[in-house]
Amino acid sequence: MGDSYLELTYGQLALAALLVVINGIISVVLRLDLAGRLLVAAVRMTVQLLLVGYVLHWIFAIDRWQAVLALGLLMTWVAGIIAVGRTEYRRRGIWISSLISIWASSWLVAALALLVIVQVQPWYRPQYAIPLLGMILGNTLNGVSLGLDRFGRELEANRAQVEMLLALGATSWEAARQPVREAVRTGMIPTLNAMLIAGIVSLPGMMTGQLLAGVEPIQAVRYQLVIMFLIAASTALGTLGVVLLSFRWAFTTDHRLAR
Repeated sequence: MGDSYLELTYGQLALAALLVVINGIISVVLRLDLAGRLLVAAVRMTVQLLLVGYVLHWIFAIDRWQAVLALGLLMTWVAGIIAVGRTEYRRRGIWISSLISIWASSWLVAALALLVIVQVQPWYRPQYAIPLLGMILGNTLNGVSLGLDRFGRELEANRAQVEMLLALGATSWEAARQPVREAVRTGMIPTLNAMLIAGIVSLPGMMTGQLLAGVEPIQAVRYQLVIMFLIAASTALGTLGVVLLSFRWAFTTDHRLAR
């Protein structure tokens, strides 16, 4: 198989962008009131990706660990902020819980991938470190966001039951055990679903990109499997971490539900 790929021009990119008009037409015809938001999302996505492309071009060129680390920290911080932004029910400590959980789980798994599994030399090679961390962060963000939101919803919906259990002498963990379980389960479901349909219903993003770049199919499959396992582990750790941290913030030291 050849190692070349077809370069896209800005004209071809603009032609593909016209397909978004389909979404706009559906929104207008059905009065979904999404046309404006769709336009903003499309423009924002385009600008962000183009900017990232230029930044990555610069980082790849200088090939310094300081630049890779700085970009990784920025990506992690943004992921932590976005995870909370998607959450409707917010309690005290939610921001620090999100940032710590996403940072710890994603960086731990990314380090394992770079140093032990893929064994990149040196570890900070941008073409490996940044995409791996980015894919792990993106999926961990979704798990953390869903877990946070579900935990908040469960506590609000079952506040009377939780407070009754506490009044009867139950500990904070005994009273909130079920909301914690539901929140962790919710955060992990999207990753489990993605693993179930990978290769049958859809070809995952990294594998598709490598195939378009001319990588041998079996090699692309191996990389995709590694990525899926990394994502599964990071999402599970991140979701569990943020739910447990939120649980600690939700209750006082004397086993009362914080207001």
